[in-house]
Amino acid sequence: MSCLNIAFMTLGCKVNYYETSKLSAEFEMAGANIVSFESVADIYVVNTCTVTNIADRKSRKMLHRAKRLNENALVVAMGCFAEANKESLAESESIDLVIGNDRKNDAYGIIMENYFDMTTVGSGEKTERENMSISGNNDSVKLNEHDENGRTRAYVKIQDGCNQFCSYCKIPYVRGRLKSRIGTDVSDEVKSLAESGCREIVLTGIHLSSYGVDRSGCKSFVELGGEPVAGLASELAGISGIERIRFGSLEPRIITEEFVRAISGNIKVCPHFHLSLQSGCDKTLAAMNRKYTVDDYRKACGILRKYYDRPAITTDVIVGFPGETDGDFEQSMRFVKEIGFSDIHVFKYSKRDGTRAANMEGGVPESVKHERSRLLIEAGRELTEIYNRSFIGQKQLCLVEEKITVGGTDYYTGHNERYIKLIFDACGMSGDMENQLLEVVPSETFDGGMLLCGRL
Repeated sequence: MSCLNIAFMTLGCKVNYYETSKLSAEFEMAGANIVSFESVADIYVVNTCTVTNIADRKSRKMLHRAKRLNENALVVAMGCFAEANKESLAESESIDLVIGNDRKNDAYGIIMENYFDMTTVGSGEKTERENMSISGNNDSVKLNEHDENGRTRAYVKIQDGCNQFCSYCKIPYVRGRLKSRIGTDVSDEVKSLAESGCREIVLTGIHLSSYGVDRSGCKSFVELGGEPVAGLASELAGISGIERIRFGSLEPRIITEEFVRAISGNIKVCPHFHLSLQSGCDKTLAAMNRKYTVDDYRKACGILRKYYDRPAITTDVIVGFPGETDGDFEQSMRFVKEIGFSDIHVFKYSKRDGTRAANMEGGVPESVKHERSRLLIEAGRELTEIYNRSFIGQKQLCLVEEKITVGGTDYYTGHNERYIKLIFDACGMSGDMENQLLEVVPSETFDGGMLLCGRL
């Protein structure tokens, strides 16, 4: 029998991508072929998301698509949508196996056991069971290729779970309570990544700011002042080969003078911070149970700008939360423009059964959500262009990620420390420039929010 072919589809957050990559690496180490999701595979694994209704629909759609691609394949649902809908998915004819978040670390063994049980043939025939182990070793897998840009950038999950219980969010119920990784385990993984050629890491988690709280005896990350996060970044900065360290989404309350003073002294930490906002209106923030105010957020941005020159501050905003009036939305718009974000991710509120917000009165019509989303996205694009243009004519250090062709011309693209996407002509450049750090000078804006650069 030919080698096992397995396909993966990941939906949702960077943590999901990290977890899929780790599982994929286990299968690859065991001798399986990793194929595209549109290929005919023996096993399809969909790592699902349930953060919005749209995410639910996409998760279900991908699971059904897998069974249509090969009705004889083992179709596996894992992740947050799978956790939240175990019973209904188990009854679906399109889904053969459901793995909840509490079993994801053992996913390799569970999948292999179910696959072999499903494909067992007569004793006179050879099966993959003779060639592939059922017992994986998730903890020992070295992730050399779980980044989004080849060798260049890698996500590193340092914690899981969330204790915050925002009123609109289902994630604490499907991911569970806070669990932090041991620092030495993280360091070992990053050393392996560096040895494989990775030059940039992104520390990520479900609630990154809470890293270390469960090992400290403190009740909240606020009491720790971000010390575990800053300390881990400092330790990782000493690993040879790692040139850049980014943080995933941080909560505004972690941004204190002490925390920013500590990380700003670490030259490898990029001046790029994703501070989740969700609303620029105090009334809405209170209803969301976000535990900070607009003024708190404003002060956090001021601290970052005190220690960094034009830091890239990006954010998430939810529009159409129950009870959000036109006036509340206008407050959010004004605040977004006041802060001057470098990028904004806009989400329309999505009712999640089991959350407090699901029972709140004052639902906002879909048409109103759509219009508010459109206005905020447009404002975000304008802010991004203003921010990006402020770097025209100024030398930038580009970590080259890939070669692309636009209009018949070959270009290299990459990002600077502030995560501005840079593009420059590849003409006359010999050899593979990917994963190299090059000095370039932006001259004008380019399609897709990029800056066109000249080489030094």
